[in-house]
Amino acid sequence: MQQRTTFGDLIPCGGGDPIPLLRTTLLVGRRRTCDISLRFPNVSSHHCQFELINGYWHLRDLNSRNGIKVNGVRCDQKWVLPGDEVSIAKHRYELVYHPEGDEPPPMEEDPFALSLLEKAGLSQRPERRRPRHAKSDGSSRGVVSGNAVEQEVSDWLTDEDDRD
Repeated sequence: MQQRTTFGDLIPCGGGDPIPLLRTTLLVGRRRTCDISLRFPNVSSHHCQFELINGYWHLRDLNSRNGIKVNGVRCDQKWVLPGDEVSIAKHRYELVYHPEGDEPPPMEEDPFALSLLEKAGLSQRPERRRPRHAKSDGSSRGVVSGNAVEQEVSDWLTDEDDRD
């Protein structure tokens, strides 16, 4: 059985030599020590990483200054399918490969599934909230430890059913 020599290619859009993908994990950046060295000033020293998972390429930004895009959409990480266009800083490449996986990669997580406060760990999900205590006038108010205004804003943002 012949050993596989490449896991695909990055084809520069606009011309140039293809860049072979020779390993299952590839560091891309401006440094010579990177697996794929892109010697452009707008490419970070460690810009992004390609990883072959279950036969499909996954691309992850490494907190680069100029970011990555897949098919023109900026992202932090994304599954890249055959024929997708990858932008590293402003340099565009077509990813050409033959998937080896039995099933396609998992669907991307819905970026709107959690509120920004929940993503930042600043809010609890409604089902885990502390019980409210009734005031003597019959109105209810959350238990406040700290700044009352911050608590009121947090309550307003997480209580969708209380809004009209």
